[in-house]
Amino acid sequence: MSNQKFEIPAHVAIIMDGNGRWAKKRFMPRVAGHKRGVETIKTITIRANELGVKLLTVYAFSTENWGRPEEEVSFLMKLPSHFFKSFLPQLIENNIKVDFIGDARALPQETQNILNSAIEQTAHCTGMTLNFALNYGGQQDIVDAVKLIATSVQAGELQPEEIDLAKIQASLSTGKYLEIANPDLIIRTSGELRLSNFLTWESAYSEFYFTDVLWPDFGAKDFDLAIEDYNHRNRRFGKIED
Repeated sequence: MSNQKFEIPAHVAIIMDGNGRWAKKRFMPRVAGHKRGVETIKTITIRANELGVKLLTVYAFSTENWGRPEEEVSFLMKLPSHFFKSFLPQLIENNIKVDFIGDARALPQETQNILNSAIEQTAHCTGMTLNFALNYGGQQDIVDAVKLIATSVQAGELQPEEIDLAKIQASLSTGKYLEIANPDLIIRTSGELRLSNFLTWESAYSEFYFTDVLWPDFGAKDFDLAIEDYNHRNRRFGKIED
């Protein structure tokens, strides 16, 4: 990135797409692309932290991904172990906190244990948060939030007229991130132009950056280009300038 002063988005979210195609182009099994993609997460995490991003949310496994071949799903469930065993010391060294959104109950117990251990070991970190969306679906998250609110209404703790945008947002799994819950910038790699059930509510006014670069090839310079492009956007949030 040049010496020009850029505004760094507080919350960057990434749809990490293209692992399978990266492997296919090299006549390798799809799992090889996922393994390489994990290395890219490490690279982008460090770069985002260097630039001053406060929250980096990566779409690691969607609620729809269970429909993939069993062998591939099994491999994906083992990736957190590979990731944290090799990268956790560096996360702690860089004061990066690990967090998670999604339904952990459907994940293998070993995967849950590894994730919970990483969260516990980085709980003291006060820098950027690396947030994994695992077994996550934006629409399901809204359904869960509605159920939570309905339970409060049923218990007499909340009146229907008290339900507003802020109440719904606070009830989502990202509600814990308060003012930075909504991503300023969403990056999607591999040339696909869709949201794929990712942060459905939170993305209402996000800026989008699409690139043809496959996720395993997405490097620090590519991330910098996304930040530069973001700085050329005029975010009006539905308003007009005077």
